Amino acid sequence: MSDQLISVTRPPSTRRLGWQIGAATASRLLLNTGRRFPYPFAPALSRGLDVPLTAITSLIAINLATGLLSPLFGPLSDRWGYRVMMLLSLGMFALGMLAGGLLPFYLVIMAALFLAGLSKSIFDPALQAYLGKIVPYERRGLVIGLVEFGWSGSSLIGIPLIALLIERMGWQSPFLILGGLTLLAAVALGILIPAEGRQPITSTTTLNFRAVWREVRGNRAALGVLGFAFLIGLANDNLFVVYGAWLEGSFALSIVALGAASSVIGIAEMIGEGLTASVADRLGLKRSIIAGLALSSLSYLLLPLFGHTLPLALAGLFVVFLSFEFAIVTTISLATEVLPAARATMMASMMATMSVGRVIGALAGGSIWLAGGLTAISLVSTLATALSLGCLWWGLKHWRQG
Repeated sequence: MSDQLISVTRPPSTRRLGWQIGAATASRLLLNTGRRFPYPFAPALSRGLDVPLTAITSLIAINLATGLLSPLFGPLSDRWGYRVMMLLSLGMFALGMLAGGLLPFYLVIMAALFLAGLSKSIFDPALQAYLGKIVPYERRGLVIGLVEFGWSGSSLIGIPLIALLIERMGWQSPFLILGGLTLLAAVALGILIPAEGRQPITSTTTLNFRAVWREVRGNRAALGVLGFAFLIGLANDNLFVVYGAWLEGSFALSIVALGAASSVIGIAEMIGEGLTASVADRLGLKRSIIAGLALSSLSYLLLPLFGHTLPLALAGLFVVFLSFEFAIVTTISLATEVLPAARATMMASMMATMSVGRVIGALAGGSIWLAGGLTAISLVSTLATALSLGCLWWGLKHWRQG
């Protein structure tokens, strides 16, 4: 009988929503920093653990692959409540980070990075679904755009601070600091977000995963969004895995200079998120997505023409990542309304299909680079982005926000 009860979630006041957004953004900043910092600091982890560098890159691959598990947890979020799953994921992340800092062994670090990836795969869909539930559709782009600063902030704030921690306090210190701060973030979210109660049993909220997937497969708009997510993820990682080789080979950049140049990407991501927050709702989410994908396709296509000087190359990368981030964050805003009865399931499915696209793009990018250089990379990413726009057009042609 208790399973049939549901507590009504009242829309929070503007002030309380602001505090919730702040706490959620800080939580995402910690989660994203924990997931991303092993990339640039793999050599430091390798030396600290006294293992080959390939052993650390294997951990990074495990971290990335956790995105494929996201659909397993979307239905749980829809059934058990978004707050419960957000707090659970933060607890898992904190446990993994603290264990990695206190027990500096390879298998413990493997578990810590696995939990870091898994926590993000649970937290993001649950948060997006919660915001989709309490924020009016007309303000969805603003709120999702603000929360996404937790992604770009990990590049602009999190990674540089991690570098200082490693330099001054050793390679274990980031694990301890991230774990401790995440516990504080979990307490803040637990206070600011009210308990929802268990959801009523429906075809989309029971733990019948086959029924949940039938719900997704039978929804044209959902399929269009999933096709978009796969293709845009492929397009971006196809370039992302080789842009360093392009800059290094074309302009003889040192590692330090390459790291500094890469900050352009973080700035572009932040501006793209800011554009979603500031203009997407006013232009309309559909029109904004079309504009972002059109600019993204064009920027991929023209990127080889920007390779003559370093400032032009950085400008080209800036436009590529700005338009990509604007398009993806705006689409996330829209996707929160595609399956209102199973929002977390929808967002988890979107995360998983994008993860598959990213993995395929990363695997193919190296071979495409060797075969045809930046021109071939550009053409593949342009085609994939154009196809992603086609998927969205097909899926959303007759869709109206209800």
